[in-house]
Amino acid sequence: MSQSKTPTQTGTPADEKIDWIGSIPFFAVHLSVFAAFFTGVSWKAIGLCIALYYGRMILLTIGYHRYFSHRSFKANRFVQFLIAIGATLSAQKGVLWWAANHRHHHRESDTPLDIHSPAQKGFWFSHVGWILCRKYNVTRFEAIRDFARYPELVWLDKYSLLPPTLLGVAIWLFGGWQMLVVGFLWSTVLLWHGTFTINSLSHVYGTRRYKTTDTSRNNWLLALITCGEGWHNNHHYHQNTANQGWFWWEIDISYYCLKVAAWLGIIKDLRLPSHEVKYAFLKYTPEERAELKAGGLVLNPTGKLKEKAEAARARLRDALADGPVAGPTPAPVLKRQ
Repeated sequence: MSQSKTPTQTGTPADEKIDWIGSIPFFAVHLSVFAAFFTGVSWKAIGLCIALYYGRMILLTIGYHRYFSHRSFKANRFVQFLIAIGATLSAQKGVLWWAANHRHHHRESDTPLDIHSPAQKGFWFSHVGWILCRKYNVTRFEAIRDFARYPELVWLDKYSLLPPTLLGVAIWLFGGWQMLVVGFLWSTVLLWHGTFTINSLSHVYGTRRYKTTDTSRNNWLLALITCGEGWHNNHHYHQNTANQGWFWWEIDISYYCLKVAAWLGIIKDLRLPSHEVKYAFLKYTPEERAELKAGGLVLNPTGKLKEKAEAARARLRDALADGPVAGPTPAPVLKRQ
């Protein structure tokens, strides 16, 4: 009996190849954006596109990510279902499917078992390829048992195309073809790829403040595109916080919305990073800070990550050979009053 290929072997395993037939709807939505040549484009339609993009991005990041994946705040069962419906409007498959896969990403981040690691799989597969193959198309209920016990969420996960389809139909009925194509379909494609950049780019481009077991990075541009998700090194260092921008200059629109919802009593118990977690980087040595700045200092690196970490260390050694590394003066350890 022949053995199946592992992710580190040459070539693409059979179960990770693109399901071209099953992916026809995904590609059809992309092609549909060109229908704007026939419907025309108006500022009103562009305004709807922007509103639907950011509105659904906030619902996605608050719902699928910060609540169902990481339980960073609490909500009653009714609000929980409303959050799930709102997030499902993003047309990114079911709530349980999304959260289960994301939890797997954190458990295996940047290892050969990570389903969307650019270091292991390359840009294309980490960005979108993994979504289009049969292997990852089934919801892993065993990885999301805490929410899989709610029958309404299981039902919504099964019929996840219903909410975005109804939204599209409503926009067409009340706004016509131009609003459907430019307002809804354009924003849907942009929303997909805006979300996917966190998988494909936030482990490649940006800065590292904290030592983690992966290559996660903070990227202000991705944070603006995704309403706060771009502070990815913060997130991987302490994943269960409701905020991902931990300092006032780190814009996190999704967290601002959560604060308003908590103030209104809709949700409660927002989980925030402790003082020790937030300022852990103050305890790093100048050498550790320099290595983080060089893009290294990955704990327990494996595979291609090990090569990247070794390359970063080599750059640091070269810099030290030329003289002291310029960097901030080590700050005193802050103590609670």
